[in-house]
Amino acid sequence: MTAQHPRHLVVVGGGMVAQRLVEALRARDEAGTWRVTVLAEEPLAPYDRVALTSYFGARDVSELTLGDPALWEDELVTLHRDRAVTAIDPQRREVTDRLGTVHRYDELVLATGSRAAVPPIPGTDLPGVFVYRTIDDVAALRGWVEGLREDQGRGPRARPLRGAVIGGGLLGLEAAGALTALGAQATVVQFGTHLMDAQIDLGGAQALTRLMNAQGIAVRTSTATTQIRPSRRTRAVGRLDFADGGRLDADVVVLATGVRPRDELARAAGLEVADRGGAVVDLACRTSAPHVWAVGEVACIEGRCLGLVAPGYAMAEVVVDRLLGGDATFPGADTATKLKFHGVDVASFGDAFAASEGAMEVVWADPVGGVYKKLVLSDDARTLLGGVLVGDASAYATLRPLVGTALPAEPGAFLLPEGGGGAPSVELPDDAAVCSCNNVSAGTVRAAVTEQGCTDLAGVKACTRAGTSCGSCLPLVKTIVGTELERAGIAVSTALCEHIALSRAQLFDAVRVADLHTFSEIIERFGTVPAGESGPARGCDICKPVIASILASLGNGHILDGEQATLQDTNDHVLANIQKDGTYSVVPRIPGGEITPEGLVVIGQVAQEFGLYTKITGGQRIDMFGARIEQLPQIWARLVEAGFESGHAYGKSLRTVKSCVGSTWCRYGVQDSVGMAVRLELRYRGLRSPHKIKLGVSGCARECAEARSKDVGVIATEKGWNVYVGGNGGFAPRHAQLLAEDLDDETLVRTIDRFLMYYIRTADWLQRSARWMEEVEGGLDGVRAVIMDDTLGICADLDAAMQAHVDSYTDEWKAVLTDPDKLRRFGSFVNAPDVADPDLAYVAERGQRRPATDAERSAGATLIAGPTLAVRS
Repeated sequence: MTAQHPRHLVVVGGGMVAQRLVEALRARDEAGTWRVTVLAEEPLAPYDRVALTSYFGARDVSELTLGDPALWEDELVTLHRDRAVTAIDPQRREVTDRLGTVHRYDELVLATGSRAAVPPIPGTDLPGVFVYRTIDDVAALRGWVEGLREDQGRGPRARPLRGAVIGGGLLGLEAAGALTALGAQATVVQFGTHLMDAQIDLGGAQALTRLMNAQGIAVRTSTATTQIRPSRRTRAVGRLDFADGGRLDADVVVLATGVRPRDELARAAGLEVADRGGAVVDLACRTSAPHVWAVGEVACIEGRCLGLVAPGYAMAEVVVDRLLGGDATFPGADTATKLKFHGVDVASFGDAFAASEGAMEVVWADPVGGVYKKLVLSDDARTLLGGVLVGDASAYATLRPLVGTALPAEPGAFLLPEGGGGAPSVELPDDAAVCSCNNVSAGTVRAAVTEQGCTDLAGVKACTRAGTSCGSCLPLVKTIVGTELERAGIAVSTALCEHIALSRAQLFDAVRVADLHTFSEIIERFGTVPAGESGPARGCDICKPVIASILASLGNGHILDGEQATLQDTNDHVLANIQKDGTYSVVPRIPGGEITPEGLVVIGQVAQEFGLYTKITGGQRIDMFGARIEQLPQIWARLVEAGFESGHAYGKSLRTVKSCVGSTWCRYGVQDSVGMAVRLELRYRGLRSPHKIKLGVSGCARECAEARSKDVGVIATEKGWNVYVGGNGGFAPRHAQLLAEDLDDETLVRTIDRFLMYYIRTADWLQRSARWMEEVEGGLDGVRAVIMDDTLGICADLDAAMQAHVDSYTDEWKAVLTDPDKLRRFGSFVNAPDVADPDLAYVAERGQRRPATDAERSAGATLIAGPTLAVRS
């Protein structure tokens, strides 16, 4: 029903917050008491500015359009595009647009947002210098870079384009990622002491810097840019000069030094404006002028302007409630942030800097995985106040809603890595905020299932708006929905996510049968567009890593080839494990732990030459720590020449096959465990899987290789081999279960082939084989029937798939060494890839010897204890 004479609301601005306000008003104003006119400055319908970087890949702006396009066809809503407002008259209740049209209003909402801040640096007006705020900005930046690439050509002598981003905040890092996506080599120049200094602490920033480096993005902190100079040849941007005397050559520069509220209309209209900008509003979002409201980044609320979408949405809901006669007030700002950058996982929430009185910090760091996690707790170590997650933010969706409540388990349990015990199962209270962007609680999500009849994630999104903005809460929403459906006795959808209607196992087979080889092909063929989205399916944080895993498991070529490179995890990007000091570890494969004296000598020589710390691993290999990124190809070349290859210590793949010495030396050994371990490791090397897999082979029942703690354990008997499956060590150790007894060599290998392929095809992403054995149909007996008795008739297919893997195996290190395009990924500085960072000082770690200089090698000098730990001076 529509009111006979609806009141008139004018909204100045056409961004995300304006769209939310209009959407919320039309959803709640069933009587039609308001008609709305939106005056947007841009020539586009409101779009998702949070996902702006994705426009580089999408190219179709419709993919970023917010909400249901039918909103703008509503008879009570009028959207004027490219209609900037030039003046506001609060006394006459009128606004004038750029065409001179006057719009009278009953109530006015300012939603003008903010503009990119341009620092007072000479040269910001040069061609090739861009801000990063709107679709037009992105289009101009992309056009400039593509034009440069066309001008210089693509021949073998064409140098990479050099990009610089001034500003190391959220927007700056996304801009650096955008430059990288365009094929430019990016350097982030940060005035402050560390990246994202408004969101994360120094420890987290150090881990973040290493993640950025792993993406091929260089970082300079504590660096002030004094001037942007033109190129003498083109008169466009050519270099940056720094206050410390340094310089950086650049073909394109992006300014990402913050934003300023668009408050010029408010100032001119005589509204109260804060000293640092922004129209001053109260907790009801009312400005100093009657009938004028302000929401989003232009509003200065509680003394500050908030540059995040979640507080803006909360303000929009407050104004809608007030317009409809309510008394809502601003609930406070949720400043939680999550960086949307593939391969760089960063999140910050609550009191991330432990500023609360008596706050204490619990920190967990994984030097092998390159992960930093911190929880901030009350002084009794029970109430969660905030946290920082870098390198693995999988716990973000669970932890953020718990801020201000007592943790249901020991704090350390929430910091353990996924698949290794991980965060305990948490039943969130109904009032816990699940989606901060849209202020959706856990109770609202549950009610969508129990009261509204929603039976899948897409339905819950449409009903509650949870997950319709940044999307970081979707894994948690999916979990809550699944739990409620199970409680109600309703079949739970096995859809991977709202974009992929298939389960991982179904998608694996579909991709295999359809012979698809890229993410784009898969999402085009099997992707769906959820309600509320427009354009083709884009994928999300759930399906993208799963598709990357599937492609790798199907032997889709080198993981750094083409589009596949952008899907890989951090360590896979450089085929090495990043360490907490920013260096990398190198682990050559040593099948079965068997190595020749000559091989040992080569490893020792490489470690000595490059100053690497060496350690024997639990998997009977030698780990060499302390390699800088530009040294990795040099180290690999030495090792490959000596017959070594990648040990795949960095991937979700086969790690090791551990063995004892077996019958060759041991007086108790009854079979050649070393020979079998070597055979298995060479057969399964490079095999990508849902999670890492390890094998063990023991030469007798004394079990010196600890085979029953592995995904596949083999134990010798007098008659052959017993094989055990589904075990693992780590935080949640499981003993493997006996699958078959007294197998001969060939039957053993065939059985393991089938077990691994069956697991790879049917397990969920990041599901260890032990957990898979608990959930796979029929459990151990079911697996035995499939791979021993061929009850599904797929054994021939499993055999062929494993043989295809064996036949197609290539060493990833060697492939990089012979490919100039891949080699360009390995450099400390994009404009000087063979030069070490001069700002790094090295200190000794556990008695490590420093690398020899050329002069010392010539003189045969004895080396003193030296570097592994890199510390920025």
